[in-house]
Amino acid sequence: MSRPTLLLFDIDGTLVTTPGVGRRALDRVLAARLGRADLLHDVGFGGMTDRAIVRAALARAGALARGAAAETAIDAILAEYVPALEAELAACTGFDAHPGVRDVLAALDGRAGVAIGLGTGNVRPGAAAKLGRVGILRHFAFGGFGCDHEDRAELLRVGVVRGAATLGVAAGSCRVVVVGDTPRDVAAATEIGAESIGVATCGFGTADLLASGATRAFDDMTAAGFVDVLVGG
Repeated sequence: MSRPTLLLFDIDGTLVTTPGVGRRALDRVLAARLGRADLLHDVGFGGMTDRAIVRAALARAGALARGAAAETAIDAILAEYVPALEAELAACTGFDAHPGVRDVLAALDGRAGVAIGLGTGNVRPGAAAKLGRVGILRHFAFGGFGCDHEDRAELLRVGVVRGAATLGVAAGSCRVVVVGDTPRDVAAATEIGAESIGVATCGFGTADLLASGATRAFDDMTAAGFVDVLVGG
């Protein structure tokens, strides 16, 4: 490879299944705090950040969604969300890594000039809880998270800086590849000038992902040549 490569993986729908654990956990917290558990029933979480999701719930509840008081409320809700998420994960039997994920991560481990990280709207402790539940957290040395920035492109930029630091190189010298399952992942990758690899594992087909601008798209991570595309082969 001519350039160091940073791989930023989305979590929900990309690395793991999404059987509603995060939604149920957040609904519980919102019901306790705002008196309503239905605020987000028709909101698609795919590609959103945790902070943006909570802000949408506040707006729907008629509460202030902007300003210092709103930021304090969002912080408090997210702090309560994490233990609720951990409880949901402990009780859930359908939460697992998608096909091919473990094999891909094993194939990437130890590759010279490749850093494996996260680019996720999950807050950092929520990300750790989900990946720890399926035994793959150890593969990710860094990341950009929903607690770093509410905007997905900006949290990816944070992940790029952290990833470059793990390789001891300048961020601008790196090839950056974002792996995700939604057009929002693709759009954020495009905004920071990164390549985007779509996986059609959670509602959007390969045609949808390519139409949104993905560099490449695959049905899932078992596809032939998937690792080679990630590392630039």
